[in-house]
Amino acid sequence: MTGSVEQGTSQVHGNTHLLHFLVRLPRPMEAVWPTLSTPDGLATWFTVAEELQPRLGGTVTLRGLGSGRVTAWDVDRIAEYTLEDGSRLRFHLERDGDTACVLRFTHEFRGETSSEAGWRARFERLIEQLGGEGRPN
Repeated sequence: MTGSVEQGTSQVHGNTHLLHFLVRLPRPMEAVWPTLSTPDGLATWFTVAEELQPRLGGTVTLRGLGSGRVTAWDVDRIAEYTLEDGSRLRFHLERDGDTACVLRFTHEFRGETSSEAGWRARFERLIEQLGGEGRPN
């Protein structure tokens, strides 16, 4: 299976923006989870997590984005980070057969701090990191 990034969608509610992506990943959930929930994993495709306490209520500091709290945590499925500026990053994994999974991603923010193109590039790096053409890692 190859990975793919489907078209992102963007919604605006007042001054709050919601950016959504559906990303098909060529690995099972258990193999993808560390890339979303550990400092080493996040650094390979997204940003350096200077601090990450992997539990509900834990602290998180993402380089270039800021500090905040882990506001949702369901091991192997959901990691959500809410930062002090009110922005929220939610990674939700779902099974797609035995050898793949789907990432439902939401970025909620105020202002113009996020771009669809930027997230698309990050997710393409993630797919490549996971062996996006069905190649073993």
